[in-house]
Amino acid sequence: MDDLFATHDALAVADLIRTRKLGAKEVLDAAMASLHKANEQLNAITDFYDDAPRPADGPFHGVPYVIKQLMADCAGHPTTLGSKLFGRTPVAAADSAAVARMRRAGLRIVGRTNTSEFGLAPTTEPAFGGPTINPWRADLSPGGSSGGSAAIVAARALPMAHATDGGGSIRIPASLCGLFGLKPSRGRISLAPIGETLAGAGAQHCVSISVRDSAALLDAVAGGEPGDPYRAPPAEGTFLDATKRAPGKLRVAFMRQPVGQGSLDPVLVGAIERTARLLEELGHHVEEASPDYDAAALDAAFWRIMCANTWTNIQLRAAGRVPGPGDLEPVTRLYAERGRAVTADDYIRSVQTFHRTGRQLGVFFERCDVLLSTTIARTSLPLGTVRMDGSAEQFEQAVAPMTAFTAVCNATGVPAMSVPLEWTADGLPIGLHFVGRFGAEEMLYALAAQFEQARPWSHRRPR
Repeated sequence: MDDLFATHDALAVADLIRTRKLGAKEVLDAAMASLHKANEQLNAITDFYDDAPRPADGPFHGVPYVIKQLMADCAGHPTTLGSKLFGRTPVAAADSAAVARMRRAGLRIVGRTNTSEFGLAPTTEPAFGGPTINPWRADLSPGGSSGGSAAIVAARALPMAHATDGGGSIRIPASLCGLFGLKPSRGRISLAPIGETLAGAGAQHCVSISVRDSAALLDAVAGGEPGDPYRAPPAEGTFLDATKRAPGKLRVAFMRQPVGQGSLDPVLVGAIERTARLLEELGHHVEEASPDYDAAALDAAFWRIMCANTWTNIQLRAAGRVPGPGDLEPVTRLYAERGRAVTADDYIRSVQTFHRTGRQLGVFFERCDVLLSTTIARTSLPLGTVRMDGSAEQFEQAVAPMTAFTAVCNATGVPAMSVPLEWTADGLPIGLHFVGRFGAEEMLYALAAQFEQARPWSHRRPR
């Protein structure tokens, strides 16, 4: 049982429980022991739940699962957002819609995972709770803001975990931790009871060891709730079925550097070029091409929307309570103050920049099916690189290479995934980033499964 999650993905564990080769209580006990042991080294779990109800008979019947402390509520427990301000209150009155669907799918929620404060930073080093360690190397961050979830899965303490993504927060830690992570299309998974986050940029799903776990979970939780402001187009079949068929001959564009930014580390360029050759070997048409959009304008719009959302969310969630001097990290407080000053005109123009960029990306995907790059513009992320106690300029400079390829997907609502296909000379994972047109998750899953068969990664794990 010690190596259960090192050798079995979530669907395989569920099958062992369903066929009574393992008991649900036996799996739960093994998971809790594994999580506690990993957490001593990684600081990835903020809260353990001892009240996990009996699992439903769904596709993940009895599989333990953890929920990030952001964008999802678990009834009877606080959602801290990684902040001292909400450290113990308020307690959620009900599960959010996606969490309720996860439970119906058979997942057994046993705790919450660490995140950066309000998910602002692409690392997981909050003052409230402390830094999470990357299991690949103790001086590295697992990325963020879903770093707690990614660290737990990378350590094989669980086969998959909840993650959210407002600018890359599923894909960044997936890349740095050697995992598979797909951000769905806008509206694919309901955010109810809230309507949207970051002007539609926010999404949620998971990080996982296997492609099929991610697909099966998306089957279980996809769909809208009454009153949702967005809904992704329905899939033609199931996402899990998409992993069982060839993607066909795809038109793939690859880019050697981010739009509007400088050159990449040669290690990353080499990873992109090798992946382009692999795609050709798999029968796809590959050419070098980049979408055309104003990266500087998009970046400015993102920060403006993030600041405005930070201010408003504090006001709504704190219900009139004024944050004390130590309740918020310095950059969070600064962003909230900036957000208070954002005018309606500023905000609407920023949203229009999102929409204009979406049109431009839509035109690009008329002539190709997939856009390839690395997931981040760094080979690793040492702890302390992205700081929340300095100036906004220092913070934004550190964030820029982390979100250079990912944030545009959030602004435009298109699906994208990080796939662990490459490794540095010293054995650290490099995620390759694949973007599809709006609603094209089935195509991305088919391609990911093709990669998983051609170049498996599940055997690679921290020692």
